[in-house]
Amino acid sequence: MKWIVIISSTVLLMTLGIATPEYAQGNTGEKQDQPGQQQKAKDQAKPERQRGQQPQAQQQQKQNQDRQQQQVQQQKQDQNRQQQAQQQQKQNQDKQQQQVQQQKQDQNRQKQAQQQQKQNQDKQQQQVQQQKQDQNQQQQAQQQQKQNQDRQQQQVQQQKQAQQQQKQNQDKQQQQVQQQKQDQNRQQEQRIQQQQNQDRQQQQGQQQQQRQDQSRQQQRAQQQQPQQRSQEQQRVWQSTWQNHRAGSWQTDHRTWQQRGGYNGYRVPDDRYRGYFGPQHGFRIFGLPFMVYNGYPRFQYEGYWVTLLDPWPEYWSNDWYDNDDVYIDYRNDGYYMYDQRYPGVAIAIDISM
Repeated sequence: MKWIVIISSTVLLMTLGIATPEYAQGNTGEKQDQPGQQQKAKDQAKPERQRGQQPQAQQQQKQNQDRQQQQVQQQKQDQNRQQQAQQQQKQNQDKQQQQVQQQKQDQNRQKQAQQQQKQNQDKQQQQVQQQKQDQNQQQQAQQQQKQNQDRQQQQVQQQKQAQQQQKQNQDKQQQQVQQQKQDQNRQQEQRIQQQQNQDRQQQQGQQQQQRQDQSRQQQRAQQQQPQQRSQEQQRVWQSTWQNHRAGSWQTDHRTWQQRGGYNGYRVPDDRYRGYFGPQHGFRIFGLPFMVYNGYPRFQYEGYWVTLLDPWPEYWSNDWYDNDDVYIDYRNDGYYMYDQRYPGVAIAIDISM
């Protein structure tokens, strides 16, 4: 804008400079016409003075012409400068437009670069995520492969176990078949033995019945006419029972299960129902008595009863003379009970 103001002022000055000489020249011409007439009079009156002033006018004219040429040249130069200034202004405008376009292009390139950078970052993130997914899939595939291998091994082991189980089942079946055969043979032998035992028991029962009848008759006779014990028999009777008393019955006695089970004589059912059980009480006093391997033994209904357990320390001293007792088969063997002390079972052995 400064160049435009300067150029405009120069053009205005040049225009005024050209117009002023021309106007001056016109006025000079008019003035020269009037003095010309006077000059002619003067020339006529003073010819020598006129000849002296003519060279000066020529010089002045020459100077004016030179000045006009300079002004024309100056005007051309100003025009040229103005054109150059316009061209420069046009170039500057073009440069500014180019700079604006360049800035826009740079901004677009920067945006594109940012977008490209963002896209690259997104691609990198996608690649990282894809790598993670690939790694996870690979790990899952490895785990699945490991699980499949483990499952296959389990299946192989299960198959082996199933084969072994099948073999064992077959062996068991064979053993069961053999066992069944053995059981059948044993049952046959048992039935034969049972039949023989029943025959033998019937014979023994008949003989025993005869002996028991005789013994019962003797006992009744003895009870009707009780015999007096001798002092020696009384001493043996008392000492045997007292020596068989427990120091601590809870620790001294043993059940038949603790003794390994009862293996002695078994009373036939009909005889058991007739003389054994809680409803068949009796007293030991007056029954045949003896000492067997240090254990007290008495005879009851034709059977010898041996007390293997000691009797409790808290029982009365003469329970064997005055208390009612009974014999019962419980769980695993024969026991004797005192009706005054229910629940206390004395392990006994029965024999003929």
